[in-house]
Amino acid sequence: MKKVKYYYNTHTLRYEKLDTPLRVRLLRVIGFIAASIVTGAIIFAIAFQYIDSPKEKFLRQQNDDLKESYSVFAERIKQLELQMDEIENRDNTVYRSIFESQPIPDSARILDMERKNEVKLVQQMGETELVKSITAQLNNLLLRTAYQVKSFDEIDNMVKNKEKLLAAIPAIQPVSNKELSRIASGFGYRIDPVYKERRAHMGLDFTAPQGTPIYATADGTVSDAGFNTGGFGNRVIIRHGYGYETWYGHMYRIKARVGERVKRGEVIGYIGNTGKSTGPHCHYEVHRNGIAVDPIYYFYNDLTPAQFDRILKLAAASNQSFD
Repeated sequence: MKKVKYYYNTHTLRYEKLDTPLRVRLLRVIGFIAASIVTGAIIFAIAFQYIDSPKEKFLRQQNDDLKESYSVFAERIKQLELQMDEIENRDNTVYRSIFESQPIPDSARILDMERKNEVKLVQQMGETELVKSITAQLNNLLLRTAYQVKSFDEIDNMVKNKEKLLAAIPAIQPVSNKELSRIASGFGYRIDPVYKERRAHMGLDFTAPQGTPIYATADGTVSDAGFNTGGFGNRVIIRHGYGYETWYGHMYRIKARVGERVKRGEVIGYIGNTGKSTGPHCHYEVHRNGIAVDPIYYFYNDLTPAQFDRILKLAAASNQSFD
């Protein structure tokens, strides 16, 4: 039952029935609705600012988990990079040294990685800074790993060819020298017999009677056999591979021929006095990667430690060379 409201009319001194006009009632309804809307908006704004929705809570938790995972992941990547540095260092200073192979410079590793691009990381991972950072680090590690695998494949081939490698390294004296009395001049600066001034002597001089056999000091292929106008006279050059090459000068007669495969200990010619020479001898040089090195360190196959010590002192004597 609808309530009927009355009010006291001071003019008539009577209680009269209160009739609210429709316009006033509409205004009251509209005002109430407006106030409710404004109040709801204020409450929603406060709640949106300070209270997370379930989805926001989930995303925030997920973000925190990702940050924590990234920290762990970054630490693991750092450990892997340190391990890769150690592997690359061992590759250069240990494994390749065993097989007399040149180390791979870091610049070559990087250039080869960029050129071949052997490993590609999936790029559809998003564009956030965390993902970009992880992508860059993983890409670098994977490329370095791929190049290292290639290097180990090369070393594996070196292992398989170890016998060939050892056979290609000069390891004996070019002239029979059991008494260790035939080294007349060593490697380094010596008095030139013609110009009588100190000049670089890039090999060893072995004196012996003319016609004494000269032996190949390692397996290889004869790349030059003939008269040399540069002072070597009748000369033989043997390429052994793996960066090694040996030269034999002043021969009386050459036995080896260009293109011929020779074995260590095989006769390639005979002691002579041709070219710029002051007496019968064999001028012997060892070249590694195009640079002349002291041959005295390549006689380990036919010398005892005591003999090596003695021949080292003989070769170090400062005297006059024979060529």
